[in-house]
Amino acid sequence: MTHSNTPPLSPLQRLWLTEAVRLREEQAGPLEDREANRLAAAAGGDLASRIETRALWLAQRDGMLTALLHWHQGARLALWLLMALAVLSGAGLGLAALGDGQRPVNVFWALGSLLGLHLVMLAGWALGLVLAGDGHATLGRLWLWLSEKFARDAQAAQLAPALLIVLQRQRLNRWALGMLVHGLWLLALLSALGSLLALLATRRYGFVWETTLLGSDTFVTLTQTLGALPQLLGFSTPTVELIRASGADAVAEESARQAWALWLLGMLLAYGVLPRALLAVFCAWRWRRGRSALRLDLNLPGYSLLRERLQPSSERLGVTDAAPELSATVPAARGAVESEGAVLVAIELDPKRPWPPALPKGVADAGVIDSREQRQHLLDQLSRFPPARLAIACDPRRSPDRGTLALLAELARSAGQARVWLLAAEPGEALDSQRLGDWHQALDGLGLQWRQGAPLGWLEAGHE
Repeated sequence: MTHSNTPPLSPLQRLWLTEAVRLREEQAGPLEDREANRLAAAAGGDLASRIETRALWLAQRDGMLTALLHWHQGARLALWLLMALAVLSGAGLGLAALGDGQRPVNVFWALGSLLGLHLVMLAGWALGLVLAGDGHATLGRLWLWLSEKFARDAQAAQLAPALLIVLQRQRLNRWALGMLVHGLWLLALLSALGSLLALLATRRYGFVWETTLLGSDTFVTLTQTLGALPQLLGFSTPTVELIRASGADAVAEESARQAWALWLLGMLLAYGVLPRALLAVFCAWRWRRGRSALRLDLNLPGYSLLRERLQPSSERLGVTDAAPELSATVPAARGAVESEGAVLVAIELDPKRPWPPALPKGVADAGVIDSREQRQHLLDQLSRFPPARLAIACDPRRSPDRGTLALLAELARSAGQARVWLLAAEPGEALDSQRLGDWHQALDGLGLQWRQGAPLGWLEAGHE
């Protein structure tokens, strides 16, 4: 498996996938990671980077990377849905506040319709931020839930919990969810503002205030006090005479209607749109600042167990043996960025079979793999000295068992190009056609090229 077709991932996405792999291993047990560990160790770097390399390889192999892409698609779909609901809700707020224009608008009822729920939710967010640390972002958690549902991928089960764990290390969850919540509320309030402007521009409204228990002085004081902040933004406040006159009936003069309309628009901007916009910007600033400080927590048990496998003690102390050369023509290509040369290797051959054949100049013989130690040694060498062409000789008299096929796939991933050479029968012997067909089917299933003739010309020149 290579990462050549892997879409570029941001540092946050890489940490996210690494944490998701850790959660999966905690819940379902350790994954088969021999090749991932070998590639991570060959890639070098500190322990955190090796753990990340290992996790990304496992995530790609097991479909978790694809699940992340599906999750992103679901997240975008969920966000568009929530944005559409915010726009519709905001337009509904404006219509509910002003009505159809057949009756005078009670300015304080209209104000409560526009800002009441917003202010209650804003106070709840601020209180939750102080007491609980996350602001009780119900909209944010709804978005996470919808994202997982829209992803429709079984591998996405650990993604949402892993994201929250990663963000909680720098307490970024509160700012990420805060950006979402304040952004949606800002969209809803802007929609309400647009709805108000459209209605006030196309209908004639009269404005009144009504009371049974309170006197007119109370409403004069309340109107002027609330209008102080909008005045700083350039919105005028109705005069004392107009406020008193509006207590009995809607004042018919056009200037009175405009004064109350501007006061209502100023209230929505000053106490609705402006606070949400400022909080959204503040949360975005904290998010960007904290995201760059995200790191793996190497003290977690799941990562501590990987230390010796990915960064052995001898390597951490700086004692590194020189790797034996696989071929004089194959340069060290750490991470398999480039590959050169050609190599021939055989798997579990009969000792009586003469081996190796006469090889062209420049083709290296990697011997015969008969044991686990030989297999691991060769894979380690190929990860450091990846050949451009690799021919793998197999005896088709043996059954193509899962272990052999897994080794073939692992070897093929360690070279630029690979071909399987199905050896011919010894003189006086014949191959079992059924077993040979099994080999053909298995190799085709792995996507490996094979041939029954010696690929020596291909090894030497790169073509037949």
